Amino acid sequence: MSLSDFLQRAMSKWMKDGGPEDDIILTSRVRIARNIDGIPFPSLETDSHAEEVIGKVTQALASPAMQPLGHFELLKAANMTDLDLQVLVEKHLISRDLVEAKDHAAIALRSDEVVSVMINEEDHLRIQCIMPGMRLDEAWRIASAVDDAFEKALPYAFHDRFGYLTACPTNVGTGIRASVMMHLPGLVVSGQINRLLAAVSQVGLTVRGLYGEGSNAAGNLFQVSNQVTLGESEEEIIGNLSSVVGQLIDHERAARRMLIQENRISLEDRICRSFGNLAYARRLDSKETLQRLSDVRLGIDLGIIKGVSAGILKELMVMTQPAFLQKYYNQELSPGERDIRRATLIRERLRLDDSEVR
Repeated sequence: MSLSDFLQRAMSKWMKDGGPEDDIILTSRVRIARNIDGIPFPSLETDSHAEEVIGKVTQALASPAMQPLGHFELLKAANMTDLDLQVLVEKHLISRDLVEAKDHAAIALRSDEVVSVMINEEDHLRIQCIMPGMRLDEAWRIASAVDDAFEKALPYAFHDRFGYLTACPTNVGTGIRASVMMHLPGLVVSGQINRLLAAVSQVGLTVRGLYGEGSNAAGNLFQVSNQVTLGESEEEIIGNLSSVVGQLIDHERAARRMLIQENRISLEDRICRSFGNLAYARRLDSKETLQRLSDVRLGIDLGIIKGVSAGILKELMVMTQPAFLQKYYNQELSPGERDIRRATLIRERLRLDDSEVR
């Protein structure tokens, strides 16, 4: 299979499409945590409880309320290979926690992969919508519609005072987590990032790395999300996050302008060296790949690099991950072999753009 064919088949909508502010905002995501009334939370449920939850969700997916929302396929994690599960993690469609709960978990995926529902992860249901660019309102609208359809078929665990009940107390209330994935090389290179992220934490938001809690902010990529779910409405949570993200966008654009005005040659040298490494290197590890891709994407956005798709950062930050690489090459690869194949894949991907330009 050619790389072009593989890209068409394997890429999620958020990986290949653009969106508002997509020079800085790679994705907008809304996740809703829900539990079924009368069944213990996943951490306490038995095998029979887990099967009962999966059965109830299966029935709900077939209900009339779900039909207008698209086609969903339910996959039991226990029937999937570890490699396929890791690919879904790398595509940001499921969490690492769900992989650890493999024996009792399942995933419902909409055909376009905009919506995924994790079943028996930390909560009975984790409904997620992920969209390209700054589309928090749209992501919330879609996730909320799926949530409403499930609620017509499932009795949710709900308390009149506390709201929706969840396994983790920090999710009690609305059960909503909204986040955006931001590319902030200007703030990192100019040394402003730590000050601004500290300010963000003072207004009820949290900042994590590429794969959420516990991950590092590699490749100048940061996930900004709400911390509070109790005592605020969904609209207030989305509005507060959108406001702060808008300010971060302004600061990032100002930092990029400053770098161009004050250090243009140094910036161009850094960007072009990174492009050269990606175009010609024979061995690349994950960390260097993300940093080089970040530099190249910045160069594309600033007009320094031409003829390369702006979506290359989103594509390759996923495709060059360990499981995705092994899926593409259809074989198990050692870390050293992955470094070699990673470099080969990147060179091939850059040639695709070059051939299209010509």
